[in-house]
Amino acid sequence: MSPFYTRTGDEGYTGLLGEGRLRKFDDRIEALGVLDEATAALGLARSACKAPQTGALILAAQRDLYLLMAEVGATPENAPRFRKIDAARVKWLETQTDLLADTVTMPHEFIIPGENLSSAALSLARTVVRRAERQIVALFHGEELENIHLLAYLNRLSSLCFVLELVENEFAGQTTRLAKEK
Repeated sequence: MSPFYTRTGDEGYTGLLGEGRLRKFDDRIEALGVLDEATAALGLARSACKAPQTGALILAAQRDLYLLMAEVGATPENAPRFRKIDAARVKWLETQTDLLADTVTMPHEFIIPGENLSSAALSLARTVVRRAERQIVALFHGEELENIHLLAYLNRLSSLCFVLELVENEFAGQTTRLAKEK
């Protein structure tokens, strides 16, 4: 058998970490798909970033997203075994975001992404992380997940992406463009 496919999902079902299979369009599987997209979008951003601190922060966040995905992809009885995202990881994101925010000019209006490839990639990653957050919120409020820190982590990760976008613009010597023309 090829290591690239197992044929176990050919009928539209996929396995969880634990006993059981779900339809591939189940809300939990949709959430996992968006988390996977967020990790890929962050990888694209990481590959384009120029500011020295950006790559390491994004890589740490990508690794956290894999931990988050393991918890989301576990059956309810196995989820505590995979629980790694906690208040300390949320606090880490807040600390990193606050440290970076002190180094850039924070706009007080909406901005237009696209000043350079790296900042545009971070803006795209931010929007995918926001979509993942909405999916995880739905699972949490539907009582399919119980770790409130997953919601906070994704919310703070989108903030980190925004600040990193500003960092990348300033590192490139570019002014962040505001949505309103002055």
